[in-house]
Amino acid sequence: MKKSFILYLILGLFIFQGYAQQDPIDPKPISWQDIPAWKSISTPSFQLSADGKWMAYAIMPVEGDGEIVIQKSDDPGNKKTYPIGSTTFPSISFSENGRWIAFKEYPKDKEKKAAVKSNGKGLKDKLILLDLQSDFKKTEFENVGNFAFNGKSSSHLAINLNKEGSNGDAKGSDLLLVHLNSEKSQNIGNVLEFSFNKAGDFLAYTIDAANQSGNGVYLLHITSGKIELLESDKATYRSINWTEKGDAFALLKMVKDKAYKQDHGKVLGVKNPSNPQITLYDPQKDFVGFEKNFTISPNRKPMWSEDLSRLFYGIHPLVAEKKEAKKEEAPIANKDSLNKAQLEKIKADTSIKSVEDLQKAIAKLESGKQKTENKNDLSKPDMTIWHWQDSRLQSRQQVLENQDKNYSFWAMYDVNRKKHIALQDSSLRELTILPKEKYALGADLQAYELDINLDGQNYRDLYIINLQTGERKEIFKKFYLPSFSSFPRSSPDGTKLLFGLDGHYYVMDLITGTQQNITESLNTTFVNTEDDHNVVKPMVPALGWSSDNRFVLLRDEWDIWQVPVSGKDKAINLTQNGRAEKIRYQSRFTLDSEEKGIDLSKFVYVRTYGERTKKSGIARLRPGKSGLVANAQTLIWEDANINRLSKAKNAEVYYFTKEKFNEPTEFYISADGSLSNTKKVTENAPDKGRFIWSSGARLVDYVSDKGDSLKAALFLPAGYQEGKKYPTIVYYYEKLSQTLHNYSTPGFSGTGWNPNVYTSNGYAVLIPDIVYQMDDPGMSAVWCVLPAVKEAIKTGVIDENKMGLHGHSWGGYQTSFLITQTDMFKAAAAGAPLTNMISMYDLIYWNSGGGNMSIFEASQGRFTGGPWENWDSYQRNSPVYHVKNVKTPLLMLHNDKDGAVDFTQGIEYYNALRRLKKPVIMVQYKGENHGLSKLENRKDYSVRMMEFFDYHLKGAEPADWIKNGVERLRLDSHLDNRLF
Repeated sequence: MKKSFILYLILGLFIFQGYAQQDPIDPKPISWQDIPAWKSISTPSFQLSADGKWMAYAIMPVEGDGEIVIQKSDDPGNKKTYPIGSTTFPSISFSENGRWIAFKEYPKDKEKKAAVKSNGKGLKDKLILLDLQSDFKKTEFENVGNFAFNGKSSSHLAINLNKEGSNGDAKGSDLLLVHLNSEKSQNIGNVLEFSFNKAGDFLAYTIDAANQSGNGVYLLHITSGKIELLESDKATYRSINWTEKGDAFALLKMVKDKAYKQDHGKVLGVKNPSNPQITLYDPQKDFVGFEKNFTISPNRKPMWSEDLSRLFYGIHPLVAEKKEAKKEEAPIANKDSLNKAQLEKIKADTSIKSVEDLQKAIAKLESGKQKTENKNDLSKPDMTIWHWQDSRLQSRQQVLENQDKNYSFWAMYDVNRKKHIALQDSSLRELTILPKEKYALGADLQAYELDINLDGQNYRDLYIINLQTGERKEIFKKFYLPSFSSFPRSSPDGTKLLFGLDGHYYVMDLITGTQQNITESLNTTFVNTEDDHNVVKPMVPALGWSSDNRFVLLRDEWDIWQVPVSGKDKAINLTQNGRAEKIRYQSRFTLDSEEKGIDLSKFVYVRTYGERTKKSGIARLRPGKSGLVANAQTLIWEDANINRLSKAKNAEVYYFTKEKFNEPTEFYISADGSLSNTKKVTENAPDKGRFIWSSGARLVDYVSDKGDSLKAALFLPAGYQEGKKYPTIVYYYEKLSQTLHNYSTPGFSGTGWNPNVYTSNGYAVLIPDIVYQMDDPGMSAVWCVLPAVKEAIKTGVIDENKMGLHGHSWGGYQTSFLITQTDMFKAAAAGAPLTNMISMYDLIYWNSGGGNMSIFEASQGRFTGGPWENWDSYQRNSPVYHVKNVKTPLLMLHNDKDGAVDFTQGIEYYNALRRLKKPVIMVQYKGENHGLSKLENRKDYSVRMMEFFDYHLKGAEPADWIKNGVERLRLDSHLDNRLF
């Protein structure tokens, strides 16, 4: 009986456990410890096959191994998943006929971590090839580098394998050419580069073998299998570049020369691949047209002109290798050792009056000779000379040193005239070759570069270069660029330029040299009046040129206008209701990646956004007899973030994304251009049901202290109950109310902030807009944030006694300033804050090497002039000058290698607060820049910031590091105990 009872008891326990496991787990707040395993769709990886029948995307965890999902676009249930290991950027590609898909499988996360200890050896990527018409028939290829299908033909897959073992100085490796239908593979050895033309009927590749034996460029005729050797030499062949039509390609031939640090470059042009015609331009044989101290550069891909009459390429100066001086034995210091020249010099010296004078003269000569001979043995100082007339700071020059060394100037070779023409030089560092290669646009900032770097106001001298003759013509002197929306933009035929000047858009005809103001008669403005930086009349960016070169599509701040470039047609407001209904027609969706201008004979799709409502959607403009027709058709308009409209290349299948703050990004597909009958085809964030999320979002309308009507986004905590107040984090960065419907994937950001994690854990989050008054960036935050908070408190959601502040960088500055002006907040976290606008002004933005002065005067700082011209404003808006007012406990993140906001800004504020015995904690992660990049650091700070707010706003037990700090000798054990 006793044994039977025990047996039944054990059996009962197993049955109970089985039922318990089947019971649904009550959702809980997501913790930072849950996040490493959190999986979600990598939205950039989403692809639709060209025939629209298949779709693929990767689902990746925050930490660990991911998988790829392949499914029928019209049948989401018909799908397969495959592991792809650990990667940040999944590599996926469909063949153009939609039958095949290839993707990389990477080493697993555990394998990568183990390999770190063994210098990463033994890790290899795998390629998986699936036949979608044969029930996902699978073929695997090991040790894969890069791969590509052969364009439209979709008959072959080329796979460049990684090198295995040593093969002397060979740079090439095996290329597998897989015949997809026969499943046979052809191996071509020592391939350095390969490239299919667009049609996929030719494969150009270069060979780089040991001792350069057999190096050359080859052409494989895909249909016949015939291989042609086009040229071979002891050289490196690289940078294959097909024309868009696939009727020609260009590449470089680089030949070593021990006398120079660079190889000598030559350009190869191949036309008519069916019966190849080869052009070789060798500048070493051009004794008249090519400067001998230059060579063709490997740093710019060569290309053919569309009419195949000219080759374009880069050139750069040659740098000679230094020759070591031969050392000679030091001669004996006597009269017999003097050479003839020295003896003559002594004879001519009338100051020599005695034997003693003669000895001194000989000794002096010998000493000078010895110094010269020993000069190569001396160590040079490691130093920098900073000069006030340097157009770029020395630090900026250091950041750009490699870029400057590798810079190449555009040049061209006229095949028929057999003539090389340099198109730019050091006086014209910016040059863009315009479509159809008739003209190029050049820009020179040398005369203004110093002032640009000082006050941030941008100017250029602009030139047009005739690409037939190389002739340069100045079209603008000191052209002002309040933003780059004003910079000239070419028509698709390359004969006209659209540019912004003094608040209007103009078109210049490059053939006639005439220009016309095309917006002066319109009853609207194309100036971005909401840009509050210290620039004059910045333009709203244009949408672009029509493909027939007759119109440009321009945006005012609300509507889209079709504006003719000649007087024959009238300008039309295509959208009509934008300004009246406060709907912004924001941007155009490009559905054809190969388009040349906007085709007005087809529907044009644009994204819409409601400034008042924060709704978003998609509208389309309908084609008419002459351009587009007025009155946009609204296709989607929802309380959601609608985005990423795209189309299958060869089919009427469309997809777009939709998300809300508490609903992850999902993909929707429609087989109709009107986007009717859309179907959700993804299931993002498979674990989302295990956790609780925000109950939703609200808009808060408020008026700033300066009279601006603004919005704030209020995100409700999970499980929100009407009438109950919640601890709240206020977050900001200029204007962000437009993020009302933006989904934040749970993860470890570089700033520690994730609003979805906070709302899941019972916090409300308020994100108010900040607009700026000139000379008062800090006070502007006070004038905007505090009224927003007061208005939000009226909703009854926010507990006014449990509010915290957080911001990073410019938001960190606003945080560090706000706590000097108010005691409303019980805790604040400031990441990488500017704290002293006076000292910060003269510091260096180390990430770029430039000075901060231009940022302060023409960009984010919004000051009119330097501190010495505006001392009161700089002081008034500097947190450190008001530090005695701080009562709010502050957590500050500032890293020692911050290249945007100098570490001394954090130290200055921390020490000032500490001196006054204010509650401040600063965390510093060694070697990190402006934000945290290492995963272990992002994890650590995310947890600490929430612990800080939990203590101050929720009354949680304070962690020891908050209560007592951590002594240096205890830091290792402290960190060990926090790992996850």
